[in-house]
Amino acid sequence: MDTTLKAISTGTLRTRLYRDGRLEAEDLSIAEISERFADPACVAWLDMCAPSADDLAAIGEQLGLHELAVEDVMQPHQRSTLDIYDNHLFMTVYGTWPDTGTGRFGTTELNLFLTRRALITVRENDRFDMGEVVRRWDCQPDLAAHGVAFLLHGLLDVVVDGHFEIVESLDDQVETLEDEIFTQRPAGRDLQRRIFDLRRALVRMRRIVLPLRQVVDSLLRHDLFVSKAAMAPYFQDVHDHIMRITEWGESLREMVSNVHQAQLSLQGYHLSEIMKKVTSWAAIIAVPTMITGFYGQNVPFPGSGQSIGVWTAVVIMAAASATLYAVFRGRKWI
Repeated sequence: MDTTLKAISTGTLRTRLYRDGRLEAEDLSIAEISERFADPACVAWLDMCAPSADDLAAIGEQLGLHELAVEDVMQPHQRSTLDIYDNHLFMTVYGTWPDTGTGRFGTTELNLFLTRRALITVRENDRFDMGEVVRRWDCQPDLAAHGVAFLLHGLLDVVVDGHFEIVESLDDQVETLEDEIFTQRPAGRDLQRRIFDLRRALVRMRRIVLPLRQVVDSLLRHDLFVSKAAMAPYFQDVHDHIMRITEWGESLREMVSNVHQAQLSLQGYHLSEIMKKVTSWAAIIAVPTMITGFYGQNVPFPGSGQSIGVWTAVVIMAAASATLYAVFRGRKWI
């Protein structure tokens, strides 16, 4: 590592230095890392959170990073990818974190530069818990001898675990919706909005996980310096977890579609029940209206001008209405 890296502003820089598979020091300055990195047994991790364009350009120049890779870091919202250059690899992945305010999730773009002896992580913000990555590394000290491959696996493992947490949360929300559509009248805008938000969240999750699966596929299939035989089972485990998340997400998308269809069907059923009741009561009311209209004619009729005529009309109306009510009630229209 060139000593001119001393000129780069540290900002929120976080570092670690491993030597012969053991953690030797952390939170070193750029100058200290430069001095110790002369030892070929050393492997370093540098983490930069929301660095400036000047810092990125400087570190890219000093480490010989490809200008296209550095340019991709400066342009946010890149698709998860793995680019292979002559002297390093460049990866973009997305960490996820639950958004307690909305019940959905947020994302943090992580850009990774991998050389044979260094892992450089560039985060767009501090919402991704890099401390969990460090704890994951500390829980697997036996793998530290594998250098950069060990560091990359620990990072990807935490990223994928975060995806699991988000998908599990979305699964719980889908189950809640399934219960609600049968316990409440499914006609409110709130339920419609929640279904729409869930579908959008699942689409976002799919856009994150599918490219990540392709990235890990490339790590396993290409003869890269991080794809050591000893680390291959660990990367395969990450790949299997991504496959489970993908399948889980696809099943959730189908379940949300089914919930939406069930909600629309229940709305139609509810509307049909209302129409049956309205039509039945209209039919019941129509009979007395017809009878009173008949007896309201300005022509003589049996019982005209006599009390018997009134009582006859009342009896006919009551009997007809009761009969219609009994028929409609028997058919469960009322």
